[in-house]
Amino acid sequence: MTRKTSAGPGQRVAAGCEDAVVLGAIDAVDWGAVPGHPDWYEPARAARGLRALADAANLVEVAEAGSLLGGGGIVHGHSAAVFPAAAVATPLLLDIARQGHPAARDTALGLVDEALSSYPHVGYTRVTTSYGTAVPICCAIAHEVRARTAFLAGLGKRGRALLADAAEHWRFEIRECVAESDDTAAFGAMSGCFPDGVHAAEVHVGGEIAVLDEVALAYPPVDGSGEACLRVTGRRPAELPSGAVLFPAECGERVH
Repeated sequence: MTRKTSAGPGQRVAAGCEDAVVLGAIDAVDWGAVPGHPDWYEPARAARGLRALADAANLVEVAEAGSLLGGGGIVHGHSAAVFPAAAVATPLLLDIARQGHPAARDTALGLVDEALSSYPHVGYTRVTTSYGTAVPICCAIAHEVRARTAFLAGLGKRGRALLADAAEHWRFEIRECVAESDDTAAFGAMSGCFPDGVHAAEVHVGGEIAVLDEVALAYPPVDGSGEACLRVTGRRPAELPSGAVLFPAECGERVH
């Protein structure tokens, strides 16, 4: 595949993303089938913007691609809105950041960070993933960011900042529960960082979502294993079966 460049005589400019797998993955998504607010989400911008960012070989092309993605493709920057398409686009953007033009990397990371902090429209707040059918958009984005931890950490301050933002959108998968008086000690795997204190959490079980009013970290993960224990106030183990997944309740309440 030939890449265009805009270098002057004697100048050498880095080409865009050379990985056909990334480009194929972008084209394989039916962006029109990804739900989004009809007055704001523009699927054609998502498709064109990602392809343009992957192909970009200079700053002008990167800026044009970023404008498509940030103006209705995956987010609407002026209104700080994020669309479900952002969760689909995040792994693609991170692949572009790893393989594309250096300027494309900065734009891709900026778009992921913007999507993580923006708010979805009513009715378009959740996405289906391999670990849940109604995952808050921000938590789905954070999951993809954590999947690229080694790459992002290697970028220095910018990458570590994105990882820190993603860590706030924690996820906990229950493996076993034990009754402790009227409460439950839930043992399982933690992704991200559970904050200090007592917090509300969503629990996802068999496609149903309930809110747990008081959840606290009893034992934090050690040695990077992710194994942790949460104390759930006023709930019995039968209400928290193995395989249930917890997310921050505040993430599920985010709405534009």
